[in-house]
Amino acid sequence: MAEAAKPTSAYAAAGVDIAAGERAVDLMKRHVARTARPELVADASGFAGLFRLDTSKYTAPVLATSTDGVGTKVLLAQRMDKHDTIGIDLVGMVVDDLVVSGAEPLFMTDYIATGAVVPEKIAEIVGGIAEGCAQAGCALIGGETAEHPGAMRPDEYDLAGAGTGVVEEDAILGPDRVRDGDAVIAMASSGPHSNGYSLIRRVVDQTGLELTEEVPELGGVLGEVLLTPTRVYARDCIELAARVPVHAYAHITGGGLAANLERSLPEGLGAELDRSTWSPQPVFGFVAERGGVSREDMEATFNMGVGMVALVAEEDAERALAVLAERGVPAWRAGTVRSGADGVRLSGEYA
Repeated sequence: MAEAAKPTSAYAAAGVDIAAGERAVDLMKRHVARTARPELVADASGFAGLFRLDTSKYTAPVLATSTDGVGTKVLLAQRMDKHDTIGIDLVGMVVDDLVVSGAEPLFMTDYIATGAVVPEKIAEIVGGIAEGCAQAGCALIGGETAEHPGAMRPDEYDLAGAGTGVVEEDAILGPDRVRDGDAVIAMASSGPHSNGYSLIRRVVDQTGLELTEEVPELGGVLGEVLLTPTRVYARDCIELAARVPVHAYAHITGGGLAANLERSLPEGLGAELDRSTWSPQPVFGFVAERGGVSREDMEATFNMGVGMVALVAEEDAERALAVLAERGVPAWRAGTVRSGADGVRLSGEYA
């Protein structure tokens, strides 16, 4: 019987494979190259990502920053051994927070912690992050992969990211621009995005279904449907604001549609939404039915089919919908901003 290979260093004996980390970096380089923007500045040392901000393009530039992760959706990626889309989720969570203020995402950095570096797996994860950045039009200018033996199992990992954007000071969007009578334009999500997965995983475990099982009501394999990547709205929102006077955006993440939209409304204004204007994806019905989850809890946890909201003047609503349709974003008029309304109220039944 062949003798087992011996660790080549004390650090390797402790569980950290420097060579594997270096190979992971080599494998991810081609993915990162896809996200290059002309403002990137080479840093031969690799200790930092450099980005040239051309301030001559702006009168009063304001930088915006956001950071996020993907929550426990990452656990499903690990159970399915599918790692090529979870990075898209990461980017969507970060850049779509940036565009709520009207900021164009410029660049992102990522952080991956794992129990053991498997270069091919890390490259898959970064490939997804690069794909998300390409969809958002921002550069992936740096990151860190950390090996944490003992703190995480060899097959475990988690990831987080931070993004930076820029917006003209007089173009910052938000509640102060919203007016009575504004139209609420809803943009379709691709599913739960990266929110509510602790509840989703509990429901999956309760059903006794395997993630690899075909579920007819979902139209596909359970695990693959649940790993549907987050829709990235950044470029669409930037283009919409360039062509239509958008007053505010709301990124619909954890807490659901009502709670997140309320954050983009000023004091004294609420919104009335009509559920009959859209039909949530089957995955939401699956979770509600199989898990015995009430509509109230579903709406307080998930986006229920709406991933981003734009608030525009009534007279601009049709033009906004036309711009989004032109860009291939399913969108519809979901409601209206009302003076004296109490927060955000949903009425009716889903279509």
